[in-house]
Amino acid sequence: MTPSLRSLVTGSLLALSIALPMQAQARDNGVQRVKSAYSMEESIARVKADIAAKGITFFNEIDQTALAAKNGIALRRSTLLEFGNPALGTQFITGNPDAGLDWPVRLLFTQDDGGQVWAVWTDFAWIAQRHGITSRDAQFNMATQVVRSITSTLKPAP
Repeated sequence: MTPSLRSLVTGSLLALSIALPMQAQARDNGVQRVKSAYSMEESIARVKADIAAKGITFFNEIDQTALAAKNGIALRRSTLLEFGNPALGTQFITGNPDAGLDWPVRLLFTQDDGGQVWAVWTDFAWIAQRHGITSRDAQFNMATQVVRSITSTLKPAP
């Protein structure tokens, strides 16, 4: 093998060894996506109504598209909702104070280039793993069930 070919092969193998773990990390980033059957406005309204009906505390709605527009930046539709049950959420923070980075629950509504609306959230098992919390599986499972129930309002009735 010539020195230039050996260098090319070595460089390619090095690039591949770096790219593969990065691809695996990108696929395993804890992001959950739920396709909505409704417009952005109706999707947000349905979720906010379900949060209220369940007695969950609603903290904030951030229209990221409007914030971007105020700064001269074009951004496709993107709205972040923050909500939670402090009695449940603080269980995670007492497991590891750094888990406060992931609480309250954040549910992002975004619209892709084709107009499809998506609800996006971080998997709670992934959050537990990220923060090394191993003693609160029941609470993380409960949080998962609650968000799945809330996002189920985005699917058409059978």
